[in-house]
Amino acid sequence: MKYMATYDLMETARNTNEWLGATARAMASYPAFALSTNPLVNLTAAWGEVTERTFGRMVAKPDWGIRSIVGPDGQDHLVDIKQVVEKPFGDLIQFFVRRRPPMARKILVVTPMSGHYATLLRPTVASLLPDADVYVTDWHNARDIPVSAGKFDVEDYTLYLVDFMRHLGPDTHVIAVCQPVPLTLAATAYLAAEDPAAQPRSLTLMGGPVDPDAAATEVTDFGRRVTMGQLEQWAIQRVGFKYKGAGRLVYPGLLQLAGFMSMNAERHSKAFTDQIMRAARGESSDHDAHNRFYDEYLAVMDMTAEFYLSTVERVFKNREIARNVFTVAGKKVDMGAITNVAVKIVEGEKDDISAPGQCLAALKLLTNLPESKKAQHLEPGAGHYGIFAGKSWRLNIRPLVLSFIDANSGKPTKAPVKLAVSK
Repeated sequence: MKYMATYDLMETARNTNEWLGATARAMASYPAFALSTNPLVNLTAAWGEVTERTFGRMVAKPDWGIRSIVGPDGQDHLVDIKQVVEKPFGDLIQFFVRRRPPMARKILVVTPMSGHYATLLRPTVASLLPDADVYVTDWHNARDIPVSAGKFDVEDYTLYLVDFMRHLGPDTHVIAVCQPVPLTLAATAYLAAEDPAAQPRSLTLMGGPVDPDAAATEVTDFGRRVTMGQLEQWAIQRVGFKYKGAGRLVYPGLLQLAGFMSMNAERHSKAFTDQIMRAARGESSDHDAHNRFYDEYLAVMDMTAEFYLSTVERVFKNREIARNVFTVAGKKVDMGAITNVAVKIVEGEKDDISAPGQCLAALKLLTNLPESKKAQHLEPGAGHYGIFAGKSWRLNIRPLVLSFIDANSGKPTKAPVKLAVSK
């Protein structure tokens, strides 16, 4: 499947469906049809509206949508997104709050490179902004990166994190969510050995596969069943002629999305059928619950083939992080080198992506870290998404994380601002 024609065929199918939706919506919206009492006219227009939006969102990068926050003085403070470090495959960005002095807490949120954009963590970032200066890793879509930029695998990802941490300095507190958890741990260990003065003050590792064999999930079962040859044959394609990265080997976002949707096909099918009926009745809106969720869920990005394949092979199959044999640029990264960075593990009881135990395995690797600098939390009833963006995050986990940061900051901070919980 490593052909540009295969990639372009998927893009053609997506583009065609978007066009069909736009055509159906436009034709069924002719004023003359308003005289008809046939319900199929409204249903056709509603189908077209939902279809056009659905297939159009698949290639659009969502906006962060964080315009302002309310400060402790009761005034609105505008938020600007600034690029702090620019790199070919990802940037370090800051959510800069105007007219606010530097906060005592400086937080780096390491976002996943697992098919969705960094905006998936929008609720997490928005909830942290009132209480901290927030920096985020903003990974780029591989289809837009020219082949001349070179490769990008798990070692390159780790070195990117090392550079970001070095730039922010040792008073930084890092929060890693899901896929980047093992590589964030490796980046910290790399700094501990090579540049101890640049280590962050704390690590909060949330729902990541440090040891995939610690608890089985569909993800780990798939990793065991499929060989690397099969994976490369089935999943890898070359970017088509439409994008700047033409010819680059990638794991396409559209292919990933097909896998995401097939895991809960019945639920997604019902959701779209219900949305078409709501649109036909005039009950849908641009920012209703369905569109808020699927605008983000459907927006997928391509991963470089080498990053995807090396993640499966080295993190899941060979368990290099779990066995403490991970190497970066020919140097062994020893997790035991971490001796003074406080580490907190957060897991969800009902996490079916990274089951409880997979992330907790990180504490066993930190053989030279005092027990007083280790902490763990298992959130009852929480799934994967809930531990960093849902109700569990808002009510329980966020306050615990901020308290953990304060306890290991080495300097006093203000009490966390309580955010209103939306119903």
